[in-house]
Amino acid sequence: MKKYLAELIGTFILVFCGTGAIVINEVSQGAVSHTGVAASFGLAVMAMIYTFGGLSGAHINPAVSIGFALTDRFERRLLFPYIIAQIIGGLLASLVLKLLFPMSVTLGETLPAASWQQTFVLEGILTYILMLVILAVGQNEKVNQFTGLVVGGVVLLEAMFAGPISGASMNPARSIGPAIVAQNLSHLWIYIAAPILGSMLASGTWFYLLKDSKV
Repeated sequence: MKKYLAELIGTFILVFCGTGAIVINEVSQGAVSHTGVAASFGLAVMAMIYTFGGLSGAHINPAVSIGFALTDRFERRLLFPYIIAQIIGGLLASLVLKLLFPMSVTLGETLPAASWQQTFVLEGILTYILMLVILAVGQNEKVNQFTGLVVGGVVLLEAMFAGPISGASMNPARSIGPAIVAQNLSHLWIYIAAPILGSMLASGTWFYLLKDSKV
């Protein structure tokens, strides 16, 4: 139960800080900036890894949990409780933001800037990169103490360059919360399916190339 609560709290903080930065940027006429939004997501991920990594692994992302479930580094019986906890955490964060900023329409929802095909491919590649880095760094004893810095940096990087096009979700729980609370589910399937597919492909790549690597 402590692991599930850690995933719920960690996802809550990620979604609250990340999408909260988007909402506050909107209501403050750009005071946070795109760079500030990207940094908010990256720093929140970094902080949660160092806070809860030793307890639950700090997945805070259903796609990451599914990717781990395809390896031998995660107890598969924990998968569905993890996903449920993560989704609840994201929903609670969006509900709190709706109470604090009722004037916000999208609540930081991820939406395609152009075609759904473009966003699907982009989200899949972004999550592939993220999951591959998580496994390569987090499962290597020589470098895993830097996991928070590296993974948070990757999230910041991807949010920085891809955020204006796809929203750079890479995380179904991050997208589900705002979409449900904002009552706009039209493109939600993209942000569920693409990250899961990207994560699964990354797990296969890690298993084949890097699983036994010590360098």
